[in-house]
Amino acid sequence: MKKVMIFCIPAHGHTNPILPVAKELVLRGNAVRFYSFNEFRSKIEKTGAEYISCDSFLPKLSSEQEKNLKEVSASEMSIQDIRITINMTDFLDKEFREFAPDVVYSDSACFWGKLAADKYHVPLVVSTSTFAFNQLSSQYMKSSLKETAGMLFGLPKVNKELRRLKKYGYESRNLLSLVSSGNDTDLVVYTSKNFQPYAESFSDRYAFVGPSVFSDAQPQKKERPIVYISLGTVINDRPGFYRNCVKALRNEPVDVIISCGKMFDPQTLGTLPDNIKIHPYVDQLDVLSETSVFITHCGMNSVSESLYMAAPMVLYPQTNEQQAVAKRVTDIGAGIMLVDDSAEGIRSAVRKILNSDGYAKAAEKCCHDFRSCTGAKGAADHIENAPNPSDGKDVIKALNKAIAAEQVIYSGFAVLLGAVLFRKRNKKFLWIYILAAVIFSGAVKNKFQDIYYKKLIIR
Repeated sequence: MKKVMIFCIPAHGHTNPILPVAKELVLRGNAVRFYSFNEFRSKIEKTGAEYISCDSFLPKLSSEQEKNLKEVSASEMSIQDIRITINMTDFLDKEFREFAPDVVYSDSACFWGKLAADKYHVPLVVSTSTFAFNQLSSQYMKSSLKETAGMLFGLPKVNKELRRLKKYGYESRNLLSLVSSGNDTDLVVYTSKNFQPYAESFSDRYAFVGPSVFSDAQPQKKERPIVYISLGTVINDRPGFYRNCVKALRNEPVDVIISCGKMFDPQTLGTLPDNIKIHPYVDQLDVLSETSVFITHCGMNSVSESLYMAAPMVLYPQTNEQQAVAKRVTDIGAGIMLVDDSAEGIRSAVRKILNSDGYAKAAEKCCHDFRSCTGAKGAADHIENAPNPSDGKDVIKALNKAIAAEQVIYSGFAVLLGAVLFRKRNKKFLWIYILAAVIFSGAVKNKFQDIYYKKLIIR
């Protein structure tokens, strides 16, 4: 029997995949303490784990901070995570001394779980509710100008908070090392190797277990198509979008189910046609098992559940992380991007999915792949065996060595070429050459990285 501490942030998308894993750990006879928040208490207690409330450690937020969190500001989320960690210091010290855990299972965005495991020298396994990200797979994430500016302007505040951690006995890290994991860390990723971008670049300490779900349902599509619409549990107060969906599909030969969350008042849509129903929440897996088209915000859980139930998608991502998930769905041919969210654009996208068998077949193929994974049982194995052995192969380290050599060669060539070109010429254009060389350096690096990566994984 192992004593397991589980930590998670107050978010449905991060908590839900951990729940089947917690239940599996309990069924195996492990002592499991789940540190979470009262909103999730009922779900957690149903797993058999001991629920420990952390609500009292949440900082009081200003209206501006609440607004930033609702908009999924990376810098604001990091700042609040650090403050929660500091608020929990004395409590966690007592918990770790009294419970003496054998292993910590912490969500990837949960700083207090990861930092505490390091502070008390307890083996850590990280729960990854989206893709595993490194320098290769992160190419799937394209931040908007607003997201990039928000992170850059917020970084000084984040660094100020990070420096405070050292006073409380935590290792003071930079933000990147705190939010990411290397190949020497144990991770559970809730997707398959086939769906994970650049899966071969991760060490065997990464367990790709597939979707972690509570459902025995099988895909069973209705003769009359069902279109299911959900924007998740965070950025879902979108009355204009819901109105366009109603307008787009009210006269179509489909039944429509909209899950709008608790922030939106369905009454504002007025009287709905008979073929459209709207609810604050639904049993998403049950609905998806009968769905022919899913219009989704592309949260990893929603997309995984959709593919688990062989439902192709119209993709409407709202954040850079969701953009990455959406790109992967289009890669495998199981969905299309919604580039026009007008009524006409929505209607056209839905018709395109319904009128082409290719999307449904791609979703079905992924469904079989997901269902062949180890799921919660594989995750529990990985946690119980932590720290897990490794074969020592690290594609990223080998890749970085090659890139460093390539950059030295490129820089030398660029300097030599510049010396030849501008030795006897007017040097007023030299700065243009330098700027072009720097910009081109990034493109050359990325191209070399992709080529050399393919060579490494073939070996």
